[in-house]
Amino acid sequence: MSTLEAADRERPAGAAPGLGRRSRYPVREVRLPGRLTMQYVEHGPSDGVPVVALHGVTDSWRSFEPVLPHLPGTLRVFALTQRGHGDSEAPASGYALADFAGDVVAFLDAQRLERAIIVGHSMGSANALRLAIDHPQRVAGLVLLGAFAGFRDNAELKAFWQNDLAQLADAVDFDFAREFQASTLAQPVPPAFFDIVMAECLKCPARVWRDAFAGMFEDNFVEQLAAVTAPTLLLWGRHDAFCQHADQQRLLAGIAGSRLVEYADAGHALHWEEPARVAADLGDFAVQCSGEHMS
Repeated sequence: MSTLEAADRERPAGAAPGLGRRSRYPVREVRLPGRLTMQYVEHGPSDGVPVVALHGVTDSWRSFEPVLPHLPGTLRVFALTQRGHGDSEAPASGYALADFAGDVVAFLDAQRLERAIIVGHSMGSANALRLAIDHPQRVAGLVLLGAFAGFRDNAELKAFWQNDLAQLADAVDFDFAREFQASTLAQPVPPAFFDIVMAECLKCPARVWRDAFAGMFEDNFVEQLAAVTAPTLLLWGRHDAFCQHADQQRLLAGIAGSRLVEYADAGHALHWEEPARVAADLGDFAVQCSGEHMS
């Protein structure tokens, strides 16, 4: 049975129960001056350690919905829907990593936060790294899930961008999007949550698919990893079909003091597959960063 089929049939142990199309979290909206209107959810006490979570390409804040209930009460987590995704504003241009990173800076300003731990998955990890390189004073720590060490040398992703995405048109084909999302999994997830993933993915216009991938390929942040000074934790699934162990080794070599935790059974979307474990690892990392000033 394929992972795609299993996603329709099984609920793995440790997965957050009761996820339906309606969220238990109130969705908020903020206007970032001179930029765009962004949606987000906030979870945790107002005096908690600030954490900003950045989803992967074509996802939304709901990518982190399975993780939120498992997080310790010491964290104040903002899960963002980045530009062009979900129900946030989708400008006609501006999908370079620096644009996404600039939105996070503006969001921190809007929340009157000097620094935060930045969590990023896939594309979100690249945006987080660009933020840490360009605005190190705003980053108290990095947690990178399914992170790439650059995109230019990834022949499979480049072919996907140049061939498959070149043909993509609105409305994005359901089966195409479903196969893309299922390919991120090595273990089944709750069917109701996979429905949410699909609903959010199909909100992403074809031009944003193309432009977001272009932004990743055009930014060779791997050459600037030495500029990352924040404590960094890499979380990686051994069955990741997109980023390889070599990516993790390159990131470890480039980011001083970084650390890798491998999930033996997980794929690219490890926070969907093992949300309780990801929450625990994030909580432990936040404790390690708690000596830093994050007001």
